[in-house]
Amino acid sequence: MKLRQQQSEFAYHASLLIQHAHYLGYQVTFGHALRCKECPIGKKHSLHKSKLAIDLNLFDKDGKYLSSTEDHRILGEWWEQQHELACWGGRFNDGNHYSFTRWGRK
Repeated sequence: MKLRQQQSEFAYHASLLIQHAHYLGYQVTFGHALRCKECPIGKKHSLHKSKLAIDLNLFDKDGKYLSSTEDHRILGEWWEQQHELACWGGRFNDGNHYSFTRWGRK
């Protein structure tokens, strides 16, 4: 699959992830979505720079910020079931990270 096609597929599935979070009673805001290639934050070859990753800030129904990896588990495990390339950062201590694997990166 070409990168641009994978970016579109990821964007579509990320929208489903946000809708599923809402369905479960959570509120979300965007954390890191797109990072410019020159951005010093994160890894040099971050999938955020390739438009294949998003970090979501998760809140409960009362607006309390849920910051732990465990807080994201129900969404992360759901995400992993949605596409063969879907990867949840909770598997590597980055619970709010949702991505599509490419070039061996998560």
